[in-house]
Amino acid sequence: MGCRDPFGRDRAVTVLVEAGLVVLVPPPGASAVLSAQQSRSLAALLDEAACQVGKP
Repeated sequence: MGCRDPFGRDRAVTVLVEAGLVVLVPPPGASAVLSAQQSRSLAALLDEAACQVGKP
């Protein structure tokens, strides 16, 4: 998912499901600046990932 760092550079936050866990991989420097729409998109991705955790 696209985002920006505190300096306005394009970065990405990645959401993975691995070994029954939701893994959130932040951009280098561990900071992400999200717009309201981007934060809603992240919430939807996290919800989708959480639903996949319980599936075989």
